[in-house]
Amino acid sequence: MPLTPADSALFGSLFSQPEVAALFTDEAYVRRLLAVEGALATAQGRLGIIPAGSARAILALTGTFAPDLDALRGGLLADGVPVSALLAQLRPALPSAARDHLHFGATTQDIVDTAFVLTAREALRVLRRDLLAAGDRLAALAQGYAGTLMPGRTHSQQALPVTFGLKAAGWLTPLTRHLERLRELEARLYVVSFGGAAGTLAALGSRGLEVADALAAELGLAAPPTPWHTQRDTVFELTAWLAGVGTSLGKLAQDVILLAQSEVGEVREGGGGGGSSTMPQKHNPITSEVILAAASTNAGLLAAVTRSGVQEHERGTHGWQVEWLTVPQMLGLTGAALSHTRRLLDGLEVHAERMARNVQDSRGLMLAEALSFALAAVLPKEEAKALIWAAVPRALAGEGHLVALVRERLGPRGDRVDWAALTEEHTLGCTTELIIRAVSHYRHVRRP
Repeated sequence: MPLTPADSALFGSLFSQPEVAALFTDEAYVRRLLAVEGALATAQGRLGIIPAGSARAILALTGTFAPDLDALRGGLLADGVPVSALLAQLRPALPSAARDHLHFGATTQDIVDTAFVLTAREALRVLRRDLLAAGDRLAALAQGYAGTLMPGRTHSQQALPVTFGLKAAGWLTPLTRHLERLRELEARLYVVSFGGAAGTLAALGSRGLEVADALAAELGLAAPPTPWHTQRDTVFELTAWLAGVGTSLGKLAQDVILLAQSEVGEVREGGGGGGSSTMPQKHNPITSEVILAAASTNAGLLAAVTRSGVQEHERGTHGWQVEWLTVPQMLGLTGAALSHTRRLLDGLEVHAERMARNVQDSRGLMLAEALSFALAAVLPKEEAKALIWAAVPRALAGEGHLVALVRERLGPRGDRVDWAALTEEHTLGCTTELIIRAVSHYRHVRRP
């Protein structure tokens, strides 16, 4: 297994998403470095900072140049970044008059960070698409199973009746909020990095901000108020969002694992996988397990990113490199988790009959709260409570339905109780309204 399973031809299908992974190849990375250099020259040529002929030559070369990756590796080992080695390969291929205009007024980190923003933008487009696909499926499940009774569980114990539609709506709501957060995040993240050697743009004199604005426009980005060489809050915000999405998907996957247990049997992963080599009766929830693994790993990587943002003065030492070790992995793992979630939800088997049987097998114990409120209307509260507490062990022992046992003990004093309302179907509270609100909110947020 490689150091990073996501890069493995064997394990990559579990821990990466092909479209996201393609953004992080060496070739794709260098293409974006070249794109930023080309955009910088174009912006400066348009402003008259460098000659128009130089700008055209640089743009043409950066659009077609095939670098020597072995030489870049040597430069990276020497300099810590590949930009200097890349420039050394580009300059001899330019007309002599244009060579000094390449990378004019910029610093290495400007190019690398801006290229990272371009990569993140492409990756987040893929993640948004898959997040919307998962949300659409959850909205359909919420509506389609709005009235499908199942046990609601607190502390893993049966508590009150709910519906599977409400559970799906509960999975949907945090994804809706993540979509809202993403929209807010993008406005802060999609900015150029352009500050020059120490963040003052001194090499460009009084025209530095003009160049920064023009470069941003050329790349379809915005220009931040100040350079962000060592102000990494937006990188942290991105990774916190990635970890948050993973946490929400992990909660969904954990629920599926628990609901798919043999003793529960209320859902099952579709797709025909999950078999055991020696136990043919098993159907392991492999997809959910992978989603959980990705979420757990992202949570650990987030801690490293948090620390990487503590950088020194106007140019940091090691925090930048920590981002390289963590942020691409987090984008890749979140892409994998979303892709697997789509597959999980598309093939999810919902066993409504088993849910109904589990409700029936509870012998009315999930009605204890509703029964308590109903009796309190006709009896002193303490007496009502005592009746129910006395009946619960008998119901647990299989002596009868909780409501019937309490009614039997109550005798004629129970004539004022609306016994017909004491069923699981009549004790769902605001379930229908909650589902409607969750789906409506999602559909409002998902609109372009």
